[in-house]
Amino acid sequence: MITVTTASELRDVLTAERRAGGTVGFVPTMGYLHPGHASLVARAAAECDSVVASVFVNPLQFAAGEDLDTYPRDPEGDARTLEAAGGDVMFLPHEDEMYPGGRSAMLTSVAVSGLSARWEGAARPEHFAGVCTVVAKLFHLVGECRAYFGEKDWQQLAVVARMVEDLSFPVDVVGCPVVREPDGLAMSSRNVRLAPAERAAAPVVHRALRAGADLVADGEADAGAVRRAMAAVVAEVPAATVDYLEPVDPRTLEPVDRTDRPVRLIAAVQLGSVRLLDNVGAAPGGTA
Repeated sequence: MITVTTASELRDVLTAERRAGGTVGFVPTMGYLHPGHASLVARAAAECDSVVASVFVNPLQFAAGEDLDTYPRDPEGDARTLEAAGGDVMFLPHEDEMYPGGRSAMLTSVAVSGLSARWEGAARPEHFAGVCTVVAKLFHLVGECRAYFGEKDWQQLAVVARMVEDLSFPVDVVGCPVVREPDGLAMSSRNVRLAPAERAAAPVVHRALRAGADLVADGEADAGAVRRAMAAVVAEVPAATVDYLEPVDPRTLEPVDRTDRPVRLIAAVQLGSVRLLDNVGAAPGGTA
């Protein structure tokens, strides 16, 4: 595996790959990689001739007071993880490579209205514009590719897919299943910041989602009943604060009144300093 740090190096490598007839898989990350990221790279390696992964902690998606400065970083470990998973290129740009003149000099922003307004967009108003802007830049640099995203950040996946559709990027967005710890906690780079007691309590989010999914599978058609059942599970952990636990339309992310059709159950729960995101599919009969 090779590491490149500039846009010109990245383009040279990928242009040579395409001239040789190869296809490109792309996995955008903010680093501090875990087995969930590795699963995306492995999927890309199985389906594409060459795999590039970006490692860039994007300042545009952090608001003032959020954890940009404390976000975990380990580029050497990331390189080992990517190579072991089948990656061919690690794109490790400096901030001034992505934002010449500095982030404050950026006059252009990419935003997806509607899909970005609720849930994480309401809690973190600057977040999705920052995500879409950096992902659009990365898509522009990488070019035609299959881009792999984890389903853990379901809203992000929906937003990026809509951006690609609306702006006609030559990109095929591929959603990949959530990778979990043995106790059900969705893997996330931020999990390392959980104190031991918080880490022990964190699987409550997945338990709540599974309780909701089981209700839907058993024929519960009232979204309110599903919502209350999920909230009751989280309430068993007094230290956990619910931001949202909601059945939504999988594509539009709008809340639903009825769960007599396939839905996505989405969750954001604060535990200590860590915001835990998770989601599961749910449908009558148990097939989401």
